[in-house]
Amino acid sequence: MKNFMLWFTIAISLYSVSLNAQEKVTLSGVISEEKSNETLIGVNILFPEISTGTTTNEYGFYSITLPKGTYTITIRYLGYTTVNETIELNNDITKNISLVESIESLNEVVITEDIEKLSIKKPQMSVNKLTSSTIKKIPVVLGEADIIKAITLLPGVTSAGEASSGFNVRGGSADQNLILLDEAIIYNSSHLFGFFSVFNPDAIKDLRLYKGGIPARYGGRVSSVLDIYQKEGNSKKFGINGGIGIVASRLLAEGPIKKDKGSFLFGGRSSYAHLFLPLFDLNNIAYFYDLNTKLSYKLNDRNNIYLSGYFGRDVFRIEDTFENTYGNSVLNFRWNHLFSDKLFSNLSLIYSDYYYDLKLSFVEFDWVSGIQNFNAKYDFKHYLSDKLKLQYGLNSIYYKFNPGEINPTVETSGINPFKLIDKYAFENALYLDAGHQVSKKLALSYGLRLSSFLRLGQDELNIYANDQPVVFNDDFQIYEKADPIGTESFNRNDAIAKFFNLEPRFSAAYQINSNSSLKASYNRMSQYLHLLSNTNSPTPLDVWTPSGKYVKPQLLDQYAIGYFKNFNNDVYSLEIESFYKTIKNRIDYIDGADLIANNAIEQAILNGEARAYGLEFLLRKNEGRFKGWLAYTLSKSEQQTKGRTPNELGINNGNWYNTPFDKTHDISITTSYKLNDRWEINSNFLFQTGQPVTFPNSQYVYNGINIPNYGERNDNRLPAYSRLDVSLKYQPKRAKNKNWQSHWVFGIYNIYNRRNAQSINFSQNTTTGFNEATRFSIFGIVPSISYNFKL
Repeated sequence: MKNFMLWFTIAISLYSVSLNAQEKVTLSGVISEEKSNETLIGVNILFPEISTGTTTNEYGFYSITLPKGTYTITIRYLGYTTVNETIELNNDITKNISLVESIESLNEVVITEDIEKLSIKKPQMSVNKLTSSTIKKIPVVLGEADIIKAITLLPGVTSAGEASSGFNVRGGSADQNLILLDEAIIYNSSHLFGFFSVFNPDAIKDLRLYKGGIPARYGGRVSSVLDIYQKEGNSKKFGINGGIGIVASRLLAEGPIKKDKGSFLFGGRSSYAHLFLPLFDLNNIAYFYDLNTKLSYKLNDRNNIYLSGYFGRDVFRIEDTFENTYGNSVLNFRWNHLFSDKLFSNLSLIYSDYYYDLKLSFVEFDWVSGIQNFNAKYDFKHYLSDKLKLQYGLNSIYYKFNPGEINPTVETSGINPFKLIDKYAFENALYLDAGHQVSKKLALSYGLRLSSFLRLGQDELNIYANDQPVVFNDDFQIYEKADPIGTESFNRNDAIAKFFNLEPRFSAAYQINSNSSLKASYNRMSQYLHLLSNTNSPTPLDVWTPSGKYVKPQLLDQYAIGYFKNFNNDVYSLEIESFYKTIKNRIDYIDGADLIANNAIEQAILNGEARAYGLEFLLRKNEGRFKGWLAYTLSKSEQQTKGRTPNELGINNGNWYNTPFDKTHDISITTSYKLNDRWEINSNFLFQTGQPVTFPNSQYVYNGINIPNYGERNDNRLPAYSRLDVSLKYQPKRAKNKNWQSHWVFGIYNIYNRRNAQSINFSQNTTTGFNEATRFSIFGIVPSISYNFKL
């Protein structure tokens, strides 16, 4: 590996020297919004005469090296007035540019990184972007704008459940998605058991979902990366905005610390529906709150610092018997440094914590669990030339896992304190990404990530015969947990297990003409953390466990190919992608697995493999009074867990079976129609194949008790899911000489009141004695109203 990196660096250096043998100069700078001084991500900087260009990075910085000469420079960014000017490049120039908001473009609906022709040339594929304004338009339950619900309208993305903020990408599970907020890992993205997500859309600056062709700077998950950046705050003037809804409200304030140099942002949300429960003689509580903050300061032209954070909590209580508190906390300090006009760096020090607390008064104990990590990462972006750009860096994460501890709430409870064994791990990575414009028609992106994972010592680890924590009972033809033959203890600095993986990434784009291209990608990724759950969607009680002696890391290989086209002067765009991926070491559970308060979770799981493949179609209308998109996905997601010996059955006799995330057909239609300057109507329609489940197919009587017999795993399905949502936006006439802006949103979720099945339960009717299937649904028709304002 060392030799490979050395020769790769030498080759890149020689290539850059040959490119710079010509007399060239560098144009660089930062592009920001004129009103707030907020830096803008993904702005296109184009040079039409030579058919080249670049884009700004996550901090608004750009750099491009060109031969000396006079050029026309075009700056394009959705929602802002296009800038065209002539520039003379005779030496290196730093040029900072402020863009003016374009009122005519504010209501455009765009869901990919950009719709400019430059995107046709880029090798990056399988990436979607949603703007904050688009998210706020999409009708949702109870009228609260929701990022996670919005991305499930994209091709290849499905919901983990009606009342869940988890999501599944290309047939993967919810724990296979890396969710980042200002580079910090979010382990549970839901509020109120999935009714809302933890992300406040008012505080969001940029959102990108990577489904495939994932750059080497990302790692640790095998399905997708949801990368979210918060706004930096207005460094020119103070402002507030927010909204008041039926069940929750939000408020965000931003302004300068020092004009044009520093800014602050504070945002908060809270639900309050529980305040009305006493009116119905209910002593229950169910609410959430979260806080977003960000401080930014420009030390000088080459150094900027940022401090951002998020804190969220959910509280759920039933009378005096049950109380549940859980939530995320993250803090990130970042330092941007510009070594030169070609070399940009970012150093981040990150703390992330997920906390879970359950108090059960009727049994008088308190259950606490969680996961903490400390993350240090240093990233560089090197603009070697207009043809070649490098990104490289390193990342180290230290994990502490608290699987759970039980403490009595009263001394007389008779319960002894009980602590599951804490687990520790250390994950490291080095990466190198190259963006290479080979010719006018061919662009490549290639890179390599070297990841390592060390499972550190813990107080006690079980030892099993033949290292098999699960054994197969030949008599009953079932899997059972093995009895330990002993234990061993380790010092904290010892390594129980070590894993090293090379993760190559490659993507290419071939431009057929100025409006269409073919793209292909391949990436390998490793995932060292596993989510243990009895449900198919994330819940607060989920427990994360690291790879180790008995649990292997998941390994993904994904291939994708696609056709992309802009037509009718970019009014319409079309994306068609096909993908195929395989995952090694995907865990599944033996029948009757007990995951709660289990100190030896390895006794309940088996390693298998998974595969998913499909076709994604996305047609968009980007301009005009009527805008929107049609997304369709045809896919298959399967898993196989074979027996370890010829005598073992495996799961489903070693045959392939549907994963819980397999949905053959997934259709979504999202539309926006502007009636006039005051009224706008938005809608979305969803149809999905029912979720795979396992139903009983027979029963027998034992000692007078009916015992169900279940068929093959995930061999049945819930009924198909469909829903139509509609919202109407009303913008009152703005008074002259007033900065106050406001609008109303009236919505109806599930307008035709379909009772979609969240689950189907089987039980015996005590009156008739017959077995019955009962459908459980979360929502019918749900109206909503919200008032939103900005000053």
